[in-house]
Amino acid sequence: MAIEDSSSPNGLRLVIKDYPYAVDGLEIWNAIKTWVKEYVSLYYVTDDMVKKDRELQGWWREVVEKGHGDLKEKSWWPKVHTREELIQSCTIIIWVASALHAAVNFGQYPYGGFILNRPTLSRRLIPEKGTAEYDEMEKNPEKAYLRTITPKYQTLVDLSVIEILSRHASDEVYLGQRDNPYWTSNPKAIEAFKRFGEKLAEIEKTISERNHDPNLKNRTGPVQLPYTVLLPNSDTGLTFRGIPNSISI
Repeated sequence: MAIEDSSSPNGLRLVIKDYPYAVDGLEIWNAIKTWVKEYVSLYYVTDDMVKKDRELQGWWREVVEKGHGDLKEKSWWPKVHTREELIQSCTIIIWVASALHAAVNFGQYPYGGFILNRPTLSRRLIPEKGTAEYDEMEKNPEKAYLRTITPKYQTLVDLSVIEILSRHASDEVYLGQRDNPYWTSNPKAIEAFKRFGEKLAEIEKTISERNHDPNLKNRTGPVQLPYTVLLPNSDTGLTFRGIPNSISI
């Protein structure tokens, strides 16, 4: 997937170059991390300040022990005793609740709305040669396929659900936006957040350009289905794009 490489723009070199989710996602990730780093640095000048913040440490203890009680003994949990650990942990949380969720949720209907393209189940095993089922498949493959995949009623239920899940609400607030201009009185924080929004706008333009590059077959291949789910902004409704600030279904 990716190899750590300090000479690469985002510190990682992708093994597969034409992998839209990885390419677009890495840029979104880096923008989030830059914003988090700038914000954290305003309030925690040293690692010791992070370690001695009782409210912060209490929050992280709750994340580990209550939020993930079944995994709390794992050795890979960061201690969040340094600024870098805090920045990395916050970046992961924001990424999962925003871009990662957007990538797996808002493309459900565009990709799966045609049930033949992505059936939800297989009701029969793949037929073996010499069986009546195999003869049926050879004689009429379309009929055999339709008898195997999701039946009509389940298809209607499935498509109704994913159509709703894939829609954006009219009051959606997207990554890099705030619905209240008075979320902080710190002018440095406001400026940092403004830079974050501007960076996301740049990334949106870059993604749109990639989606018109004829050399990127996973974006402009035979089906002509560009990869748009990580475009940060969106209109209301079923748009196949947009990254809300947090999980929104």
